[in-house]
Amino acid sequence: MLINTILYAKKTSSLNESQIISALKSNYGERAGKRGKAWFRLMDDSYLLDEQKQLEKVNNFFNLLHFTDDIKLWGVSNYWATPIEFLGANAGDCEDFAIAKYFTLLELGIPDKKMRISMVKAVTLNQYHMVVAYYHTPSSVPLILDNINGKIKPATKRKDLIPIYSFNGKQLWLNKKKSQDVLAGKSQRLKRWTDLNQRMGISNLKQPKLRME
Repeated sequence: MLINTILYAKKTSSLNESQIISALKSNYGERAGKRGKAWFRLMDDSYLLDEQKQLEKVNNFFNLLHFTDDIKLWGVSNYWATPIEFLGANAGDCEDFAIAKYFTLLELGIPDKKMRISMVKAVTLNQYHMVVAYYHTPSSVPLILDNINGKIKPATKRKDLIPIYSFNGKQLWLNKKKSQDVLAGKSQRLKRWTDLNQRMGISNLKQPKLRME
């Protein structure tokens, strides 16, 4: 069963908790299984909360994991881990934080149209960075979920981030001008996004080169 299919589902057709926890234990160890259980507790406790509270709980949960560069953790220069791999490794880079938050919020029922995964330039770090942007309405200033700055803030309060492009499950946008996004087609144009969605099962979980337990 594909995780990405289940993650889009309602609570009545949710993830298979026992299979995922078993896969985490067998691939990454007992502590990974405990993180999986904590993830499911988080979701169980959050389904009936308002969206603002869901954003806060999910953001705080994943920000507890370790930040580690892909080359150190996975042995490759740029790897987008699935949420299960991220939990299993107990570490990841900014893409992994954003991806895990995005899919978990989908599972909690926040519509895809309200969210984007956004590639930005982090000015203070002088490097590319990835965050989740949440739009309460299509015209709202988005709220930014970030692993660098753990406090959720409106994009207008994050002058340290310069947007480059963003995407969700369907669409891709390019930032051509300040505060102006231009629709650039389907998100499937992004090779790493397509590859990620093809790896969302639990049968071929990647093993980290670095153990973070």
